[in-house]
Amino acid sequence: MAIPLLSYPLKTQNERISGYEVAGDDQPVIYSAENLLDSGDIDNLIEAAYRQIFFHAFKSDREPFLESQLRYGQITVRDFIRGLLLSDTYKRSFYNLNSNYRFVEQSVQRVLGRDIYDEREKLAWGVVIGSKGYEAFIDDLLNSEEYMENFGYDTVPYQRRRSLPGRDLGEIPFNVKSPRYDGYYRAVLGFPQIIWQTTVRRYIPQDKQPKTGDPALYLDMARSISPAINPVPRVSAMNVSMDSVPYRKTGEPVEV
Repeated sequence: MAIPLLSYPLKTQNERISGYEVAGDDQPVIYSAENLLDSGDIDNLIEAAYRQIFFHAFKSDREPFLESQLRYGQITVRDFIRGLLLSDTYKRSFYNLNSNYRFVEQSVQRVLGRDIYDEREKLAWGVVIGSKGYEAFIDDLLNSEEYMENFGYDTVPYQRRRSLPGRDLGEIPFNVKSPRYDGYYRAVLGFPQIIWQTTVRRYIPQDKQPKTGDPALYLDMARSISPAINPVPRVSAMNVSMDSVPYRKTGEPVEV
């Protein structure tokens, strides 16, 4: 018999507070199937779904069959998200390489668009994985009232209220806060790797870069030229014998 979801207290987080916000560059872009105008919009929606679940999808990580079903309206955006969460890529990269509790934290962030409230919630969802299994845990998240109220069937999940007006620094993105691999597996795989760079690279704005014909473009070429110069005499003029210096004596006829 499956154990029901344990109760956990709800804490006050940014995403649980409604407020008046003016749209701007800091606000997340919401991708929904309700306002698709052309084929490019569905491509952007699919890419947004991959970024939300995988952060980055390589060619081998993509699900062409699910993409085709979504393009032709055979499944909803919620079904597409479910397919990504049950894919071999997500299971291999997140579930197999982390504990149940860390997997709960990563999944709640990506599916519900928020951090876990506390250890009690992490424990409650961990019990669901242990008693009902991996697939049932994903279905419970997608069937939850919180998911349906915020995203429904047609909206790609996103990090809710990451940036707030009047605050200089927003919340850390989930892919940075909870990366795909745990510390143990990051050490096994050999990253992050430290790359030593001896050359200092500086960014030069486009308007300050030298134009065609600027002498600065030929500075390196001019420095590479080694012109031939007169050698410095090794004998001092004071040590030169006057007998060896040709000169015209006075009184001698001058040829005209």
